[in-house]
Amino acid sequence: MSPPDHTDRLYGIHPVLEALRSKQRAFEQIYLQQGRRGREVDEILAMARAGRIPVVFKPRAFLDQMISSRHHQGAVGLVAAKPYLELDELLDSIAGRTDPLLLLLDGIEDPHNLGAVLRTAEAAGASGIVLPERRAIGLTATVAKASAGAVEHLPVAKVVNLSQAIERLKLAKFWIYALDAGARRSYLEVDYRGPVALVIGGEGRGIRALVAEHCDERVSIPMHGKVSSLNVSVATAIALFEILRQRSGGGSVRRGGIE
Repeated sequence: MSPPDHTDRLYGIHPVLEALRSKQRAFEQIYLQQGRRGREVDEILAMARAGRIPVVFKPRAFLDQMISSRHHQGAVGLVAAKPYLELDELLDSIAGRTDPLLLLLDGIEDPHNLGAVLRTAEAAGASGIVLPERRAIGLTATVAKASAGAVEHLPVAKVVNLSQAIERLKLAKFWIYALDAGARRSYLEVDYRGPVALVIGGEGRGIRALVAEHCDERVSIPMHGKVSSLNVSVATAIALFEILRQRSGGGSVRRGGIE
């Protein structure tokens, strides 16, 4: 596991709340906007007291300046950065799970897209995330805010080489699908039971050719309009919830065609 090397300024009611609930990150202090009330604020205060985390009330202008944004919802937490796992650590953490599902993200650079993908992945029951070390956004405070705190409940590994990571997953009996707009086979025609890893490309360029070559199969989302592509977070959601549908008993298919 890579140790935290700095303190994050986590902002937003849900990111702060989910970080407290997950108990995965150490809090130094929490800032709340003076006059802010509500059930979530009460829960933050209760968990802060239980964890002996200092809470300071400040005017909104102070919080605006603190994070250079007005989108903090009256809550900012000073927390240890979320640590990244090694790939083998991630695999160890999900060992024994039935039908584990991993998401490999090849070069997503927009923090809001990454946050939306993480939020969807957590909601769909993904077991973990794999990110490349270079040419991609990491787990920033903006990503945490865009994920509505979902990042706190997902183990995330960072790897130097995504192609090598795919080969390691194959050794662990994962079947690797690349979601590729140019693929001829529909994502609806395959069986997602068993250990599955879904590879998603970044904005604009999609999945790099070398990475796609290492995948077992490429699948696409059929498009019937004049627009030729979907936002990366939307495409991810469509694919993940088809996987969830199959695994929840909503119809079964097998590799090679619809059953």
